[in-house]
Amino acid sequence: MTSSSDRSPAVDVQGSKSYEIRTYGCQMNVHDSERLAGLLEDAGYVRAPEGSDGDADVVVFNTCAVRENADNRLYGNLGRLAPKKASRPGMQIAVGGCLAQKDRDTIVKKAPWVDVVFGTHNIGKLPVLLERARVQEEAQVEIAESLEAFPSTLPTRRESAYAAWVSISVGCNNTCTFCIVPALRGKEKDRRPGDILAEIEALVGEGVSEITLLGQNVNAYGSDIGDREAFSKLLRACGTIDGLERVRFTSPHPRDFTDDVIAAMAETPNVMPQLHMPLQSGSDTVLKAMRRSYRQDRYLGIIEKVRAAIPHAAITTDIIVGFPGETEEDFEQTLHVVREARFAQAFTFQYSKRPGTPAATMENQIPKQVVQERYERLVALQEEISWEENKKQVGRTLELMVAEGEGRKDGATHRLSGRAPDNRLVHFTKPDQEVRPGDVVTVEVTYAAPHHLLAEGPVLGVRRTRAGDAWEKRTAAAAAKPAGVMLGLPKIGVPAPLPATAGSACGCD
Repeated sequence: MTSSSDRSPAVDVQGSKSYEIRTYGCQMNVHDSERLAGLLEDAGYVRAPEGSDGDADVVVFNTCAVRENADNRLYGNLGRLAPKKASRPGMQIAVGGCLAQKDRDTIVKKAPWVDVVFGTHNIGKLPVLLERARVQEEAQVEIAESLEAFPSTLPTRRESAYAAWVSISVGCNNTCTFCIVPALRGKEKDRRPGDILAEIEALVGEGVSEITLLGQNVNAYGSDIGDREAFSKLLRACGTIDGLERVRFTSPHPRDFTDDVIAAMAETPNVMPQLHMPLQSGSDTVLKAMRRSYRQDRYLGIIEKVRAAIPHAAITTDIIVGFPGETEEDFEQTLHVVREARFAQAFTFQYSKRPGTPAATMENQIPKQVVQERYERLVALQEEISWEENKKQVGRTLELMVAEGEGRKDGATHRLSGRAPDNRLVHFTKPDQEVRPGDVVTVEVTYAAPHHLLAEGPVLGVRRTRAGDAWEKRTAAAAAKPAGVMLGLPKIGVPAPLPATAGSACGCD
């Protein structure tokens, strides 16, 4: 056991204060953390080295509020930092994100050692609030009720050299009864198409070759600017950007999935044959209770159209099991849709109450043991389908974008990992020549598992890319200074499909 006096002091690189960001929740939070990191570095902070675990001068929690135990998790982590802060004068703790937007003054009351609380609408204020808390020696709580500046106008420290999120909208106009996100992030606000394309072109100029368009309800883009076909036009415009090899988007809503979007996906070569479209339930009765504005036939109709236009598309989804009032017949309807849609993967999770949502106070909450039993049946069915769909890939020749950190066993197996155009994860034999993250390799699939593919033969081709050059340049620059990591931050780049057993999707799409 190490005493506080023996603990390593906060890192001070050339007189700069260090920071650490811990991120929870959806892709929007991950992208916000890139902005927070950029803001702090722009203000002169440096990222804490790997393994600092609370020893930074500033620790920022970027929180999520969609799960029932989100606040318990936050206060538990804050409690573990309290003795460190007490032993280190000058250390600061900040809490932002959806839980901060929801709980506001409650956070400082429960954890009075927190210095700054800020919301989803004013992340750009973090450096100012930290300085104000230091000078005034009291907690600063500032929660804006509406967006002060679109996040993409803020400085950014991106976690990937070859793949990037690009936010096209914030907020959501839906009123799903299980979701608190619209109340915390506000009504949808769209960026101008020219601003989005300018950001993408700048990223490509820096070496990025894959972008993921990001929005709480990404294909509703255009509702704020009065153009119902704005999203399909944006996809087509991405196809004209030289050097942009892969375009993805997440997460769409079935209500807004129109034929022009399907046509744009099929006809724009760099838009990848992949679709993540939340189902949530296959029961029309449950969908109505959820206030989801589509029904089973509409959902399956979209799947049919996508497959007709893009035969090799991999389709993934989100499913909630055990929503209040769900009967066995309702659940069987969900299993029916899963069999018909044949998802490549599913983010499945058990319903849990989201404080502040209409569903949390609904009657007929489903007993835990019933939810668990249904969940296990759904997972077993989806595992079977995922494996069958992956077996169809055996023998195919695929171009993979080499990924960083996606193959946990790559070192032991002497393999590398990459993402196929449809976003399937493929582990492949390491070639004799150097291959960098962001480069592209051609392989033949030899084996399928439910959640990944193997290409055990020799690599058929290697294409060095500007994205690989960018990764190499960044790696060399990082080696020249202390290495660091934002602890708790999920991987940035292509959003990796979770296995059907993961049960961790927010369900807010």
